[in-house]
Amino acid sequence: MAFAANTALISSPTLFTPSKISCSRLYLSVPYKTTKFQLNCKPLSSLPLTPSFCLRRKEKSVLSALGEDFPAVLDEIEGNSSWDVAVEGEEGEGGFVVQPPEEAKVYVGNLPFDVDNDRLGQLFGQAGVVENAEVIYDRITGRSRGFGFVTMSTVEEAEKAVELFSRYDMDGRFLTVNIAAPRGSRPERAPREPGHRIYVGNLPWSVDSGRLEELFSEHGAIVSVRVVSDRETGRSRGFGFVEMSTESEMNDAISSLDGEVLDGRPIKVNAALERQTRGRF
Repeated sequence: MAFAANTALISSPTLFTPSKISCSRLYLSVPYKTTKFQLNCKPLSSLPLTPSFCLRRKEKSVLSALGEDFPAVLDEIEGNSSWDVAVEGEEGEGGFVVQPPEEAKVYVGNLPFDVDNDRLGQLFGQAGVVENAEVIYDRITGRSRGFGFVTMSTVEEAEKAVELFSRYDMDGRFLTVNIAAPRGSRPERAPREPGHRIYVGNLPWSVDSGRLEELFSEHGAIVSVRVVSDRETGRSRGFGFVEMSTESEMNDAISSLDGEVLDGRPIKVNAALERQTRGRF
C-alpha cells in the first residue's frame, strides 16, 4: 500500500494495536473552521487495534509516526482494509464553510423606525444573496436606532446594493447606503453636500428620534432625523438634528417650531451650522 506525503492512516475505536508493534501517534491536521469527519472502516483480519490520535491545527498535511515496525503494519494492512475520510461542510473550496469578505458588509442609515431585520433583508435581496441583515436597537428603550447592516455574499453584490439603494425612498425616508468600514479602520468621509439641516435644542430627555420625526413631519418631507445620545449611558443629550428635503420646508419648520413648548420645555430650532470636520451626526 503506497503512501503519499499527505495520506492519513486513521484508526477506529473498534480496531486495535498489534502487540508486536509500538504504535506511537497519528497527527491529523484540522482546518480552523468547524469540520465533521466521517470514518468508514473495515476491521483488519489479525491485528486488534487501539487508536492513538492527536490533532494539530497548524500542519498542512497529515503526519504519521508509528515505531520501528511501521513496514510490518503496511504489509498486514495492504489489501485487507478500506479507509474513507469524508469531510462535510458548506459550499466552498475544499468543502469548508466560506465567510463573506468584510467588504461585502453594507451600512444602511436613515431607516424608518418600524423596519425590522426581515424587511431589511427582503429589500436588499433584490441585489443578491443576503447572508445577514441586522437593524440596531437601543439597549434601553428597545427601539430602532434608525440604522443597520447587511452582509451580502460577495463584494460585487454589496457594490450593487449600494448602487441600487443609496438615496432609496423607503416609507418617505431616503436611505444612506455605503460599504461598511472594516474593523479598526476609519474611512475618509466625502464632503457633505449642502443640505437643509436643522438644529433642535433644549429637548426633553424623554424625546427620541421617532417623536422628533413626528413633530417635524408636519412641515415637510424628512430626509433624516436623530436625537444625539450619550455613548456610554444611551440617554439623550437634549438636542438633535433634522434634515428637510427643501429649503422652503426647512424655513417653515424653523419659523413654526422655534420656541414651541414640548413636554414643558421650549425647544430651540434654527439652521444647523455646517462644519468641515466633524463626526457623523
